[in-house]
Amino acid sequence: MRSVILLGKGDLAIRIGDWFLDSPEWQLDRVVPVMPEPTWTGSISQWATRNGVEHVESGDYRDIPGVNIDGWSVDLAMSVFYDKLIPESFIRKCDRIINLHNGPLPRYRGVSPINWALKNGESMHGVTIHEIAPGIDDGPIVAQAWYSIYPEIDEVRDVYGRSLAFGWALFEQTIPMLDRIEPRAQDETAATYYSTGRNAELGNRRRFTRAES
Repeated sequence: MRSVILLGKGDLAIRIGDWFLDSPEWQLDRVVPVMPEPTWTGSISQWATRNGVEHVESGDYRDIPGVNIDGWSVDLAMSVFYDKLIPESFIRKCDRIINLHNGPLPRYRGVSPINWALKNGESMHGVTIHEIAPGIDDGPIVAQAWYSIYPEIDEVRDVYGRSLAFGWALFEQTIPMLDRIEPRAQDETAATYYSTGRNAELGNRRRFTRAES
């Protein structure tokens, strides 16, 4: 069996964790949760405890036991909305390291991709599985799915819920053939990026609903 470390937060990460637990090909060795865990979604650390999976209480990948020892490695590291940048030193220790991003890369790199897509009046959005590189959401694309959004009626929470469904479908269809997929480089000329420093520009799209802003 091949080893997996799952980094991230929330209901989709939990669902993906269940998939790895049930898989005859993968061994889920450890979970690295986002800390502090958000209260508006499921707790992956509590899920790990219930299922007998070790987890890193600090939420920091650098605290994975043995990670700093020469020769430490993992077959697959899977990030699902993890909140820390992964440096090349950790990337090199993973045979594969991939991320599920809530945006249609190379567009909407960075934070709050759904919020920005609605702010910008987009009619389509997407989810992307990509290889993690030392930059921000700029690694080669493994798989991608697009779906409709409706800025005139959708709240952020509506699109977020939709993204979890499409993210799950993309994961479930992609991972069984991961070894056979040739990732494709992102088109840098089409890239857009949003940082936390621009959050104030989101206005009434900053939170889950416009009424909360």
